[in-house]
Amino acid sequence: MNRVYRKQLYEAFTSASKCVSISTVGDWFDCLLSILFPVSIELEFENEAAFNEYMEDLEARLVAILDCSVKDEDLYPTKICNALFEELPILQKKLDADIDAIYLGDPAAKSRAEVMRCYPGVYAIAAYRIAHFLFQLGVPMIPRMITESAHSRTGIDIHPGAKIGSHFFIDHGTGVVIGATAIIGSHVKIYQGVTLGGLSVNKEEADIKRHPTIEDHVVIYSGATILGGDTVIGEHSTIGGNTFLTKSVSANTVVYHTPTNREKQQGWN
Repeated sequence: MNRVYRKQLYEAFTSASKCVSISTVGDWFDCLLSILFPVSIELEFENEAAFNEYMEDLEARLVAILDCSVKDEDLYPTKICNALFEELPILQKKLDADIDAIYLGDPAAKSRAEVMRCYPGVYAIAAYRIAHFLFQLGVPMIPRMITESAHSRTGIDIHPGAKIGSHFFIDHGTGVVIGATAIIGSHVKIYQGVTLGGLSVNKEEADIKRHPTIEDHVVIYSGATILGGDTVIGEHSTIGGNTFLTKSVSANTVVYHTPTNREKQQGWN
């Protein structure tokens, strides 16, 4: 290798700001998840003291992760860590509701334990809910690392900035994309290959709502694409597979794909 170029690489390496890797963040999240959903025999504790020591280590690891990312004087890694762990009971209740939605909404699910162990949607949603809480606190980089770690494992890409209500169900999940400014209500069910995206990727639109709003009790079937910050899918609507939408849909509507999209009010022939 050319020595001049090698020197340039060395200088760039030594001057670059460093942060932990996505794999390090992902490993920490996996350890946290194993506590929130204790369904694996790989993690056991001799007594409560050993459990407390493990939890303290999780907190210390998070502080170290945050320390290399958080540079704002108003954000302190220890304060952020404490806030997250204080929020865990609330986050766990939200995740329990998501698991209930999956278990009750999928005829193939035989138990909640099966859902926790086997469903990629649970993993991706859990990553989102932890990341979203940190995102709301203004933590840079780390929330995205958490969701990107889940993305690489599940094929489900949820930006931590999205706003998602309770009892969220992602079935199968591969190829699901949920953009940063998407808003999803409660009791929403999404199948594989669904995209909630933007109509434009112009950088000038970074601070405006670019992704759709999905109201309560909506079902979106596989391969559907819904685009645009002004696009609203009304409550209790059903969006059929492979449908492409860039306009709003009123409540209680079925939209399905033909050579051109067609829609009808539910209950109509």
